Amino acid sequence: MDILYVKALHIVFVVSWFAALFYMVRLFIYTAEAQTKEENEKNILTKQLLFMQKRLWYIIGYPAMIGTLVFGLWLIYLNPFLLTQSWFLLKLILVALLFVYHTQCQRMLMQQSKGIFKWGSFKLRMFNELATVFLVGIVFLVVTKSNSGFLTGILGLIGFGLVLMLAVTLYRNSRNKKADS
Repeated sequence: MDILYVKALHIVFVVSWFAALFYMVRLFIYTAEAQTKEENEKNILTKQLLFMQKRLWYIIGYPAMIGTLVFGLWLIYLNPFLLTQSWFLLKLILVALLFVYHTQCQRMLMQQSKGIFKWGSFKLRMFNELATVFLVGIVFLVVTKSNSGFLTGILGLIGFGLVLMLAVTLYRNSRNKKADS
């Protein structure tokens, strides 16, 4: 198969994986927030949200992660020179961290399905932004293939992460003000 087809399939699976990760954590947030509702509403919402979580995770999340891995390894097989590039090695580190993030989502899925809600909605919102940081880092590394801009890239990621944290904090404060009104 031509490398461009392999690359296109890799990108399709990456986009699908990120979509699943982003939406999964949103479902975790909604499920955690449902626990504060009155008993009848809480039971109905929790049942539906847990059903949505399982469908998303096992029908989209895991297959997309596996497709990303298969086509990513295939790309490395077709172009082993990538392994000599420092930008690519940094990308692989971010991808490894993304697999850790995926594993943490799996843990949360299992906990919430057992009625265990260790993370509140604010902490989950912050966790959700971590996937965005991974996405930005990976995309910039792949597009720029920059070896010299490593420090700038890391500082940019930290700055981007801080802006996201500020946005989430401002959102939480505005929701709290509306709830108090």
